Amino acid sequence: MSERSVSKQNQEKRWYTVLAPEEFDRQELGETPADEPEQVYDRTIETTLDELVDGGENNVKLTFQVTDVGSDTASTEFVKHELTRDYKRSLVRRGSSKIGVTITVLTTDDYRVKIQPVAYTTKQADQSQQKAIRRTMIDLVEEAGEERTFEALIDSITEGRLSSAIYDEANTIYPLRRVEVQKATLEAPPEEVYEEEETSVGVEDEDA
Repeated sequence: MSERSVSKQNQEKRWYTVLAPEEFDRQELGETPADEPEQVYDRTIETTLDELVDGGENNVKLTFQVTDVGSDTASTEFVKHELTRDYKRSLVRRGSSKIGVTITVLTTDDYRVKIQPVAYTTKQADQSQQKAIRRTMIDLVEEAGEERTFEALIDSITEGRLSSAIYDEANTIYPLRRVEVQKATLEAPPEEVYEEEETSVGVEDEDA
């Protein structure tokens, strides 16, 4: 294809400004081209926390997915928070313990979120201490999900409040060097959760 043909194709496309969700003040995430608005739905865009939040970390990646398209803008929903690979590697120390767990929670507004906190100890913790720290992480993350809306839960993760709460509690079990939420992923929005529940009920009725 000639350069002229490519240029003509690009001119025919409309550019949409992609906006972050309300909890990130609908800041611009970038632009995306499309022939038709329908093509923009479900596209994902990735940025770092420091691009959106004053004082935010550049070692945190955020992923958003387009959920609504207007005449020249596209609105998004948060889908993933993740530490960069280099940062995770820098946290590992020889002679210390890395304690991680994966917890799935349902927020008060029925979003299902998978959260993966990780704790790094100052020295090697024994199995009982690791188990107690893991239990603490599970309890605090489940509590956070049960008490917060989806937006509030994501705020507590991106602002570091959830990891700080885990640190304060688990540090009494064994001295910790660091606690992070290494990954948080939106598994299902409310409509999908409701649909799954209805399907599950339908299957149970058939069995009965």
